[in-house]
Amino acid sequence: MSKSTFVYVTYIRTTSAKLWQALTDTLMIRQYWFDSIVECDWKQGSPWKKARKDGSLTDSGEIQEIQPPRRIAIRWQCEWKPELKAEGPSRCIMELEPVDNAVRLTVTHEMDRPESKFIAAASVGWSMVLSNLKSLLETGEVALTTPTGSA
Repeated sequence: MSKSTFVYVTYIRTTSAKLWQALTDTLMIRQYWFDSIVECDWKQGSPWKKARKDGSLTDSGEIQEIQPPRRIAIRWQCEWKPELKAEGPSRCIMELEPVDNAVRLTVTHEMDRPESKFIAAASVGWSMVLSNLKSLLETGEVALTTPTGSA
């Protein structure tokens, strides 16, 4: 079966511990993920959900694998847009690897269906979110304040 896959690799001047905290701490997530609220206790089998600031659910899922501070795999279901939700669940894997004075973060988001509209949409969103994450950890400020990058 053909897959749809998005892979994003970035190098962040930080430690694995600080990057892991940023990926799993609700208050930090809100800073770089456009005020999104992520709820999870970060254990294998735990439910995972992401909502807008107003509480409306955007995504849900389950932690399939977790190896602090190296790897998280999430079964991810889009909830906010019916045509994307209809495509079914995807899988998001975040891998951290120390390299010199930085950490290589690789985010792989994939779905077992060709030409997924969800993966296409997620690729745009991930680019903005991960740029914000990198900026926040390296400078203390995010690069973008709105998902479109506009004022």
